[in-house]
Amino acid sequence: MRNFWFTKNLGDAMLAGEALAQIEELFLLVYGKSDSRKKTAVFIRHESEGRLHCEVKAYFSPDAVMVARKLDADPCARPSRDGLSLLVGPEDSWRALFP
Repeated sequence: MRNFWFTKNLGDAMLAGEALAQIEELFLLVYGKSDSRKKTAVFIRHESEGRLHCEVKAYFSPDAVMVARKLDADPCARPSRDGLSLLVGPEDSWRALFP
């Protein structure tokens, strides 16, 4: 079972809109709008790490590996739930991925 996540730094939050739209479009193209894929989702978080401007980071669940690989995302540990927002995927993915 794959239990690793993937992350992609999308850069400055003020300029990340196009990248976010691309991720959402690719996700829907690959996986569709099915709610049956409870563990297939992409989350985002604004992170500043002490800098003046924040960056947007996308976190791809293990089952979203096809989209993560197409976007050259890097493997990472499961992110903490704090500050995450669901970008694309079923609402049930919160319970499935963060029990």
